[in-house]
Amino acid sequence: MSQLDAYRASDTERLRTDDLIALMPASGRTALDVGARDGHFSRLMAERFDRVTALDLTPPLFTHPGVDCLAGNATALPFPDRSFDLVFCAEVLEHIPSPALAQACAELARVCRKHLLIGVPFDQDIRVGRTTCSHCGGHNPPWGHVNRFDDARLNTLFPGFRPAQRSLVGQTRERTNAVSAWLMDRAGNPYGTYSQDEPCIHCGRAVGGPAARSLLQKLCTKAAFFCQQAQRPFVAARANWIHLRFERAD
Repeated sequence: MSQLDAYRASDTERLRTDDLIALMPASGRTALDVGARDGHFSRLMAERFDRVTALDLTPPLFTHPGVDCLAGNATALPFPDRSFDLVFCAEVLEHIPSPALAQACAELARVCRKHLLIGVPFDQDIRVGRTTCSHCGGHNPPWGHVNRFDDARLNTLFPGFRPAQRSLVGQTRERTNAVSAWLMDRAGNPYGTYSQDEPCIHCGRAVGGPAARSLLQKLCTKAAFFCQQAQRPFVAARANWIHLRFERAD
């Protein structure tokens, strides 16, 4: 089983998938899956829509009689205005840096005829699981997540749409603080998301693996964990993801 297959089979991912599918319209003519990857959601959408377009930076490598696979960029979608009854975009926007993020959201809105379904991490602490690039030494957010989202930010990014349905999915109490994050950076971020496919946001090369730590760095690691544990009783649980289905306002 590949890493992606194992991820899809996990309890947390099945919970996320089920919630997103529940927010989709029961039927329609056309749908667009932006950031389709392995076609997981595209194939599920094909059970509800007459025709689904699966789009990613490189053409998704799967075949399905109800799905067309195309290469494209979310910041410049190759479709006319209001082409799709549903535009679906999950686990994508958190990866797009500014100012391209605003352009991508404008494009999603432009090609949407009625329903726009967005799934992103909710108020994620992007210092948790941070990595240190083995080439340039730059600090990277986990999984290449360069953005944080809540309701207010999502509403701002899609001004021509009104929220129709909202879900908060999963639960976490993972939080850093300024001191623990600083200490973990000094320690080389040894427990970051080094299995990620996303390259370093500074030099563009593969992040690589964590470097061997000196005694001082090991002490910094322990101090960072202590700082996080000390605050844990005061950290409220929050959701892992926010799913918002928007409807065009005009």
